[in-house]
Amino acid sequence: MKKNKKESIILGPMLKKLALKIGAKVMLEPTWGIVGQITFKNGKRSYFRFNTLDLNPVGSSDIAKDKDYSNFFMKSMGYPVVPNSKTFFDSNRAKALDLLNRDIDSGYVHAQKIGFPVIVKPNSGSQVVGVCKVFNKSEFYRAVKTVFKSDRIVIVQSPVSGKDYRVVVLDNKVISAYERVPLSIIGNGKSTIKELILLKQNNFLISKRDTQINIDDPRIKEKLKRQGFTMNSILDKDTKVFLLDNANLSTGGDSIDVTESVHPEFKKIAINLTKGMGLRICGVDLMIQGDIKEKPSKYWIIEINAAPGLDHYAKNGKAQEKKVEDLYFEVLKHLEK
Repeated sequence: MKKNKKESIILGPMLKKLALKIGAKVMLEPTWGIVGQITFKNGKRSYFRFNTLDLNPVGSSDIAKDKDYSNFFMKSMGYPVVPNSKTFFDSNRAKALDLLNRDIDSGYVHAQKIGFPVIVKPNSGSQVVGVCKVFNKSEFYRAVKTVFKSDRIVIVQSPVSGKDYRVVVLDNKVISAYERVPLSIIGNGKSTIKELILLKQNNFLISKRDTQINIDDPRIKEKLKRQGFTMNSILDKDTKVFLLDNANLSTGGDSIDVTESVHPEFKKIAINLTKGMGLRICGVDLMIQGDIKEKPSKYWIIEINAAPGLDHYAKNGKAQEKKVEDLYFEVLKHLEK
């Protein structure tokens, strides 16, 4: 699929720069700049598309892209996955599959059974597109409608709470870990919430972070409403308000690097899970009640990602960009093997 040419993808240019250090060459397709070929000194060739590199086997990668399938295998290996997770289809697909008990109305019954609020999200995809925490029937059906614009399968599951982390594993080693904090604003006693959001968006542009905050996102309006605010509310000075329930960087979340403080047991969990799923590189998303520097007590595997893009993390600042360069340099050396 062709992507907007103006979209900033860091992987290609970064690999092109890093390849020179090991005598390799990177050829980028010139029109879109999102696919490329790496030729190493020994003549070996490797390819990439967006953030997907040649490290992972096709079967394992495809399963990782499917949240329901990956949950099945992770659960079978004894990992704690998000509870009460179940897939449902739009009416036409459910009928075609002769699974009328898995249509969206059945999904609503499931939501009632496990109790609101529930999480509604697409079965595939990344960057939390379509992920929504819903509290009632109207929000449920609206969220499902949004999911079906990009996916044929919707997951309904119980929410879990705690600190949200991504741990990136490369060949038996944790190479990156960061806490993800949901999109938020801080009041100054003068500006409306809408003005503060626009100010945050402008700060993203100044810092060359290309995250776009959708000010019309119904999830933001619902989140504000539940906290007693509207877009026209003026926040007291230093009052912090979260605008989304998810903590993904692509939706405006912030990151806190914790690579050096991950508890050895959490490192072991992430590394073993990556190997168990047949992957060499993997982003393991964890929700932890407590802190990642502490010995594991209660936590859940939210999902795994076989192509953990680091674009948004790299655009958080120069230090983060340098860290991502170091990580991709390690990836490049592993690709050569």
